[in-house]
Amino acid sequence: MRRSIWGTAAAVLVAAVVVGCAPSAAVPNPRPPTASEHSAAPTPTPTPTPAPDPAEAAVDAMTTAEQAASVVMGHISSADPAAVREYMASGLGGFILMGGNIPGDAAQLHELTAAMAIDPELPPLIAIDQEGGVVSRLSWDTLPAGRALQNAPPADTRAAFASRADLVAETGANVNFGIIADVPADPSSFISSRALGTDPEAAAQRVRAAVQGEKGIVLSTLKHFPGHGAAPGDSHHSIPTTSMSLAQWQAGDAKPFIAGIDAGAELLMFGHLAFTSVDQAPASLSSRWHEIARTELGFDGVMITDDLGMLTSSGVAAYRDPVVNAVDALIAGNDMVLMVAGSTAATAPAMVDGIAAAVGDGRLPADRLRDAAVHVMALRLQLAAARSQ
Repeated sequence: MRRSIWGTAAAVLVAAVVVGCAPSAAVPNPRPPTASEHSAAPTPTPTPTPAPDPAEAAVDAMTTAEQAASVVMGHISSADPAAVREYMASGLGGFILMGGNIPGDAAQLHELTAAMAIDPELPPLIAIDQEGGVVSRLSWDTLPAGRALQNAPPADTRAAFASRADLVAETGANVNFGIIADVPADPSSFISSRALGTDPEAAAQRVRAAVQGEKGIVLSTLKHFPGHGAAPGDSHHSIPTTSMSLAQWQAGDAKPFIAGIDAGAELLMFGHLAFTSVDQAPASLSSRWHEIARTELGFDGVMITDDLGMLTSSGVAAYRDPVVNAVDALIAGNDMVLMVAGSTAATAPAMVDGIAAAVGDGRLPADRLRDAAVHVMALRLQLAAARSQ
């Protein structure tokens, strides 16, 4: 029969009392125990040292300038592999393909993208805006997109984006800036024909399906966080604004982004639009919106700006300098800065120098740059691992 620990303790206590009440007896002085009678102390179990995180280890081996370069996605308008390779040799973390980079077919484009991999074991993020429909860099993509998918079953969206991801991957690009998670409130909005749904629930279903379709083929990007639908205007030429509250956003326009994040989207693109009740700054430069994405929505991938050239074209004097915009975007919480409009071969290097200088003078905390570089590095290592399989 199992004995209670309390019963055993009570028995020991009673025995002690009985002994204490007995007549005293002469007790010889005990001799000191010999060394052999000492019980050996147990050997402590060693605590295993956790293996270092590969992305953190890689970033910690970089200089500040190298970290700065790794968080810049640049662009030059050239289809010459030699020119593009020379441009990427500075250590940029990514390149975005635009019309001027696209030759006649996928094989020629693959030759161009292959030239971008300075270190074959650490591929850069090579992105393309391949939404299909009105925004299509690959002329041979005839798959349904945007408005054509709005009233079709979500399964059609999944199939279309799986096939589209195959087209993108054939070119050597590995990131598709292709999933519109905006919910257009106005049918005449510039984003309306590109959106995957005209209400939050319908858009969420199709955004989820699009991410699922691209999974394992290319890296998925949700855009344009926190959503153009509520903010009238075109952010290519201005800073659209809305007075929508955070609670209203959470109840509506947030849903497609949440669905895409839950489905595993790897990148989240921040739009140049302002929800003035949340933050006067555009979301791309708002630390509050980055906090919402990271802590409230649980997004742990790469947060990237929309084209910073759009900010310089907005007409707002404070946003005329692309280098200042890049530094401010990183301070706000972006992991990668994108520059296309107005970009020359000198633009990205100037941004790299400006970012490194901002760390040097304390405007940009070194830990913030490191965190951004680690997020980007993690995706690049993921691509490298997939390539080796």
